[in-house]
Amino acid sequence: MMKSLASSKRKSVLRKGQAMHHPCKSAALKTSQDRLNALVEIGILLSSERDHDRLISHILMSGKRLSNCDAATLYLLTEQNFLRFVIRSRDDALPSQELPLHDPKTGAPCENHVCTYVALNKVAVNIEDVYRETRFDLCGTRCFDAATGYRTVSMVTIPMLRRNGDVVGVLQFMNAIDPESGEIVPFSNGIVDLLEAMASQAAISLDVNELITEQVVLLDSIVRVIAMAIDARSPYTAGHCRRIPELSVMLAEAACAQTEGPLADFSFKNEDEWREFRTGAWLHDCGKIAVPDHIIDKSVKLEMIHNRIHEVRTRFEVLWRDAEIHRLEALLAGADPAVANRAAEAAKQALQEEFALVAECNVGCDLMASEKVIRLREIGARTWLRHFDDRIGISADEHGRLADTPVQPLPATEHLLADHPHMVIPRDQEHMPNPKYGFKMNVPAAIANGGELYNLCVRRGTLTEEERFRINEHMIHTVMTLEELPFPKNMRRVPEFGGTHHETLTGTGYPRRLREEQISMPARIVAIADIFEALTAADRPYKKGKSLSESIRILARMRDERQIDDDLFDLFLTSGVYLKYAEEFVNPEQIDEVDISLYVQRNLGAAG
Repeated sequence: MMKSLASSKRKSVLRKGQAMHHPCKSAALKTSQDRLNALVEIGILLSSERDHDRLISHILMSGKRLSNCDAATLYLLTEQNFLRFVIRSRDDALPSQELPLHDPKTGAPCENHVCTYVALNKVAVNIEDVYRETRFDLCGTRCFDAATGYRTVSMVTIPMLRRNGDVVGVLQFMNAIDPESGEIVPFSNGIVDLLEAMASQAAISLDVNELITEQVVLLDSIVRVIAMAIDARSPYTAGHCRRIPELSVMLAEAACAQTEGPLADFSFKNEDEWREFRTGAWLHDCGKIAVPDHIIDKSVKLEMIHNRIHEVRTRFEVLWRDAEIHRLEALLAGADPAVANRAAEAAKQALQEEFALVAECNVGCDLMASEKVIRLREIGARTWLRHFDDRIGISADEHGRLADTPVQPLPATEHLLADHPHMVIPRDQEHMPNPKYGFKMNVPAAIANGGELYNLCVRRGTLTEEERFRINEHMIHTVMTLEELPFPKNMRRVPEFGGTHHETLTGTGYPRRLREEQISMPARIVAIADIFEALTAADRPYKKGKSLSESIRILARMRDERQIDDDLFDLFLTSGVYLKYAEEFVNPEQIDEVDISLYVQRNLGAAG
């Protein structure tokens, strides 16, 4: 027991003696530990920073702090293999010249400057006294000292190397300061080792930052290319996908500028949220790539790939010739020429009037009168004789649709305007909306109905029920496309922003019939932008661009029907966004006076 206590006492004395007799060693250990901790903190800071300018500032100032020096400079390597001054710790202006790593004429390495030597050889260079240095040309540093009154003594230059060994840039630190005396001293080997470790971390951070930036640029470019490709499909929608983001951002900026009122709490907190919103706006119509061009561009009712009015007109030509033949046959049979001629002229006049009505009905209108529909059916009931086989020269698909239709012996009697069963393409399960996405839309029983009377009797516009569904179906494809894309976490709401602009606050929109509380403010912004652009666009085949006042009046009606957000509509007017957009994108002849006091419900004040 006594022996054990004595041993314990000796160890205690030894530890105390060690602590008492080696204070410098303890201080050095603490300094090393502090520097190691600082290096870890720097690594965490550099790995978390995504802004390029702030990152290079962190790199420079972290190295300056780690080495306890007075000044620092950072150079980055350009694509042309030049070292470019990027940032200094002092307020002095950066030199504009760049340092080539190789002679432009001979291609020989330029190793006379310490920075280029370090970049070429990928090694650190530690200089104790700049004014006694003979290995490198340091006249630039000396000239800088002479011009500013600064005195550079010690200097260390460190390469920043990627993981594959390529040089990113060079760090240069000047005038190490002794923490106790405050005197300028050379950079110690231990400090150089720490700076090299930090430079390696900095290079990796810059590399990752550059890679992320390139990926962001690539993604943004792909998004814009997709939108441009959709616009390019049709001369009638060219620019639509480009104009929607422009208008959406205008209105979003106005909303973010609100400091009071119902929109005061709305904001995008950072650039990631703005990118997410802009991307959703750019891709809001990406599903149109799955909608046939002839439906998107359908300018008249009988159009299916081509305008079938020409086929109908040919039948009228046949009846015209029949009338002439009947006149000649009557004359040959000894009929009174005056009577025969009047009958033929009456028949021809009736054909002219009837075709004129058919042609008029073929052009879409806001609302076709019921009397015209009745008259169309009467005209369509006329008959003509077909003498040629209608089952030769057709596709296998057409043969399949005619399989249940009996073959008529020739000559066959045909109606002037036909609604044949084979003109209807029934919908099978494969063409039903995928239920996993929660779509709630009334789906027509047919994919398409090419019936001539069926199309001509469309009461409003040019689209049949089936075609209007195909147009609306672009939202189904938009949602499915966007939700299948593996967007990163900071872009997860792109499908929501891009796929919700046809929903309404009453739950009657499409494709999901969302309730008001399910529609976010950014999605409501895109909805207003989409409607206003469509109203004012002058490049649609089926309508003229509406005037500014008429467009605002229609939007106000939609606001009253709760199809669009009332607060945003008020802001759209009071902020002047509607006029700003019109002056840039709407034809001057469409821009007329708008009295916004007739429509504004709240005084939100002009944004920003």
